[in-house]
Amino acid sequence: MPRVPAYDASGAPAGELELPEAVFGQVPHGPALHQATVAEMANRRAGTHSARTRGEVRGGGRKPWRQKGTGRARAGSRRSPLWTGGGITFGPKPRDYSQVQSRSLRRLALRSALSAQVRAGRVVVLDSPPAAAPRTKEVAAILNAMGLQRPLLIVAAEDDAVLARAAANLRDARVLSARRLAVQPVLASQAVVITKPALAVLQEALGS
Repeated sequence: MPRVPAYDASGAPAGELELPEAVFGQVPHGPALHQATVAEMANRRAGTHSARTRGEVRGGGRKPWRQKGTGRARAGSRRSPLWTGGGITFGPKPRDYSQVQSRSLRRLALRSALSAQVRAGRVVVLDSPPAAAPRTKEVAAILNAMGLQRPLLIVAAEDDAVLARAAANLRDARVLSARRLAVQPVLASQAVVITKPALAVLQEALGS
């Protein structure tokens, strides 16, 4: 079983802890990691971009000048894409970029991401959540005592609004619940701090 450093609630070293092989000891699956990362990034796109075509821009009700005899190129409308202020040819329109991932793929990708971070020595376990009150100073002191590289990800057991608020002002720290964990935040972190209660949730969700 993989072993990772453990810390107490104050951020002091507390030995090592064995992690479940089924979740943290797998061989990372590259294609699953890639597909899940692309899907997660696509799902964050708003897709609200929009450009007006020549049929949507204002103006162009009359021909700018007569067809022949002016010495200038023929022009039928000021809304032409060739004109400044005209419509856009094949411009972007609102669309849905979201991708649907199967449950088995999401679980495989998360196991692969966590296992890859364990292999890189970037996963540690914290005895309990680092804040009983929404104080950024307390969370920063605990994380500084642990001496971890940044940016880092804190994985809590549930949606912890108190902890999230306490870490909100830390530019290089992010809080996610174990049930809302995603591949991209895990891989983008130089350190992953998992609370002991969150370990049980991850094992239940990804272990079987």
